[in-house]
Amino acid sequence: MERNELYPIFLKAANLNILIVGGGNVGLEKLTFLLKSSPNAKVQMIAPQFLNETLNLAKNHDVQITKDVYNKRFLEGKHIVVACTDRVEVNEEVYHDCRERSILVNVADNPPFCDFYMGGIVTKGNVKVAISTNGKSPTAAKRLRQFFEDVLPENVDDLVKNLNEYRKTIKGDFEEKVEALNEFTKSLVNKKSK
Repeated sequence: MERNELYPIFLKAANLNILIVGGGNVGLEKLTFLLKSSPNAKVQMIAPQFLNETLNLAKNHDVQITKDVYNKRFLEGKHIVVACTDRVEVNEEVYHDCRERSILVNVADNPPFCDFYMGGIVTKGNVKVAISTNGKSPTAAKRLRQFFEDVLPENVDDLVKNLNEYRKTIKGDFEEKVEALNEFTKSLVNKKSK
């Protein structure tokens, strides 16, 4: 049986320099997805032309629009790159240029040319759930996202904030605090399973 061996992380996108190569529908989708989750992300987009919707979205966020063809000089100082042009050879050039520079790269719709995938995300206040299908089915990730949006209670953020306040009142070392929190939150799981 195949196993998902991806390691999930949550990036502080406002602290990173992100490049999106491509100004078409997929570029807009990637930018929208990124800004929905991280509205303060620092993004540069490069393409010879852009959709008006992309330009409008960029005006309202920290997105630098560069009307140009791809050149590896644009990788300078970048941490993450997403390649989503409609030209396979350009996307693969971006991939190889990034790999030479140890920059994380995602080539849209080309899993072998990805260091990471952009999965489905559910956000309710401070709670964020990311969903990955190992690059096999974005549609399944979308459906799972919709499911979790429905089942996570709207007040889950209040629970997290209350637990944070409770945690501050607990005395003892790290292990004792973890044990107290585990005991306190055990009832949450038990209530759901009854």
